[in-house]
Amino acid sequence: MTTTSVAELADRYVDRFAALDPCMAALMGIAGQDARLTDYGPDGVAARTDLARRTLAELDALPVTGDRERVAAAVLRDRLATDLALDEAHAREAVLDTTDGAVQRLKYAFELLDQGERTDWASLLGRLRALPATVAGLRVSLDRAAAHGRVPARRQIARSIADARTAPAYLTALAARHAPRPGPQDGPGHRELTGAARAAARAFQDLADHLATDLMPRAGEQDAVGADRYRLGVRDNLGTTVDLHDTYAWGWEELARVEAEMARAAAQISPGAPVAAVRDALDRDPAHRVTGAAAFRDWIQDLADQAIDALDGVHFDIPAPLRRVDCRIPPGEAGIYYLAPAEDGSRPGTVWWTAAPDADIATWTVPGILFHETAPGHHLQLGTTTFHPGLNRFQRTASELHPGHCEGWGLYAERLMDELGHYRDPAHRFGMLAGGQQFRAARVVLDIGLHLRLPIPAGTGFHEGERWTPALAREFLRAHTGGETDASLAFEVDRYLGRPGQAIAYKLGEKVWLEAREAARRRDGAAFDLKDFHRRALDLGPMGLDRLRTELARP
Repeated sequence: MTTTSVAELADRYVDRFAALDPCMAALMGIAGQDARLTDYGPDGVAARTDLARRTLAELDALPVTGDRERVAAAVLRDRLATDLALDEAHAREAVLDTTDGAVQRLKYAFELLDQGERTDWASLLGRLRALPATVAGLRVSLDRAAAHGRVPARRQIARSIADARTAPAYLTALAARHAPRPGPQDGPGHRELTGAARAAARAFQDLADHLATDLMPRAGEQDAVGADRYRLGVRDNLGTTVDLHDTYAWGWEELARVEAEMARAAAQISPGAPVAAVRDALDRDPAHRVTGAAAFRDWIQDLADQAIDALDGVHFDIPAPLRRVDCRIPPGEAGIYYLAPAEDGSRPGTVWWTAAPDADIATWTVPGILFHETAPGHHLQLGTTTFHPGLNRFQRTASELHPGHCEGWGLYAERLMDELGHYRDPAHRFGMLAGGQQFRAARVVLDIGLHLRLPIPAGTGFHEGERWTPALAREFLRAHTGGETDASLAFEVDRYLGRPGQAIAYKLGEKVWLEAREAARRRDGAAFDLKDFHRRALDLGPMGLDRLRTELARP
């Protein structure tokens, strides 16, 4: 098939990519693969690598004209070349980690179909039927990698076992909740759907047993990936090259700067009280608590609606499909995350926020996080990208592939809402600093420090001269975040160790967005317009941070 333009090649690549990786396609909002699952077996892995290689060769042979096509070609080339580098380094061969491994993506594939009355029963049945073969292929890939000495670290296997063991209950409950009564008018029959769910549940349970009995005994205790593999993770997640030792030092400096700002914000709430005491008082204050998941969902929905109304037409022109975001409480322990709307509009932009039905929830940190996830954060950024008429299909669906761009904007959005005066309650501004800025600065220190096993610098007052271990990382997070449970701290550290380079995407991404805005302000002088800067920035679509900096510097 002859390709005549970058846009045509990009569109065709998205179709082929989605067919080979339906689980990732679901996270990216790509329509058309809702009844299928990714083949995680060796043949599936090889097919995805081959597609990247062939597409890159076609792209290199295409003529490129005009700025829009130049940017589109560069973004696609960057992604394909990085994917091939990851495959060459076997970085994806043993696809287990804490938050984004094969087990987690398979679970998300079902959660995304769970749309209440809007659930597509045929797609649900298709994925349930596909799961046993998908799990069998994953087991083959893991066993082959292990035979060559490439075994995931013990803690990543343990997390995957835990997730695989909780999946059966969710799948059987999902089928019971949605299975229609038998009858020709009702789609798939009750017996058919529940039978497929039982088989899928057994497949997850068998996978958990296999990981525990066959893979875990071969796993090592060493989680750190070292400098070379970490640089590849930075390239993958941020699209940039950084001096890791300088960035580690900057992380310490940024953490100290944020904590000084927190102390000033705490003094506005309770003059003379230590930061820890202000945290504790806010946690206990009934004015900053909501009881029950349903009431909390309504609270954050109202807050998101207010933010969109306040920003639209003033600092952003928000497209009609994005003037509503769906805030939901997910099943199980899914954390807090945003998923962009499906490209065909079948799934709205959605914030998932885990809360137990009867939970008593402290809300003083919530506004900053919600602005990060909704508007002006991910919902505005990713939603604008999804429906942007000037971007090709790859650009419109690729936000999930660019964490530095995406998470950096989310953290920038938290700061922007401070600049625009949206933290009217001093507790909410303090919560933005404690819930977002401090946490993400600590991640820069820990992610680089853990994976490179760096010494803790003198003058920090924390185990000076010792090299980072998971135990020290948990102690450090407890000291610099506060209010976290032992389980959440352990999960956080395991997450860093499973996805090298991802945790620094937030702070380093924010740094690039802020620096690019300041450079534009200096360049344009009195003519600088914040709304126009935001429009131009979002019009570019997702890309690596080096390319973003370059494009935003163009007059």
